[in-house]
Amino acid sequence: MSFFKNTRNLVASGILGAIGSVLMLINFNIPSIMPVFIKFDVSELPAILASFAYGPLGGVMVCLVKNVLNLVLGSDTAGVGELSNFILGCAYVIPAGLIYQKHRTFKGAIVGALTGCFTSAILCWFTNNFIVYPLYGLLGWTEELILSMYQAIFPFVNTLEEAIFVFNVPFTFIKLFVTAIITFLIYKRLSPLLRGKKQNKKEA
Repeated sequence: MSFFKNTRNLVASGILGAIGSVLMLINFNIPSIMPVFIKFDVSELPAILASFAYGPLGGVMVCLVKNVLNLVLGSDTAGVGELSNFILGCAYVIPAGLIYQKHRTFKGAIVGALTGCFTSAILCWFTNNFIVYPLYGLLGWTEELILSMYQAIFPFVNTLEEAIFVFNVPFTFIKLFVTAIITFLIYKRLSPLLRGKKQNKKEA
């Protein structure tokens, strides 16, 4: 794995992970649309930049550093939120990085980012159902309590599975899609700095 042999890439991924941790703290709720415990942020931005610049392992490293730092600095979810963020972040940056590695064009970047968005959004239904909310249950957040927070916004969801499909899946996609748009706007300018060499004109 050449990524781990490149000191510059490792250090840069660590720095991007720290930036991601800061961005993770800069979050906000969307009242009347999402329950208060689901927050919007763009902390995956440094991770997808690393995935494009250094490959998918770079993106995974940023996701790991970001969430470990957030956990150390004081998690308000007992690590459950960080675990979820890491899994869904990896589901976003791995497909994006793999596709962009094979097709280093603007089209390749778009296809990669969109694939990552869909992969993470679909996976979030499974992770929330079988990992995240069961873990929250151990912390005292019962299924009934969580479902009631969703029903306060949209009373027609009858089960937690339905609520996750109606709320979390599209929210995850939109959140990562916004991150992808920002990436398209800034990556070309940042690429020489991230990679330490001149940009290929054919690359995104």
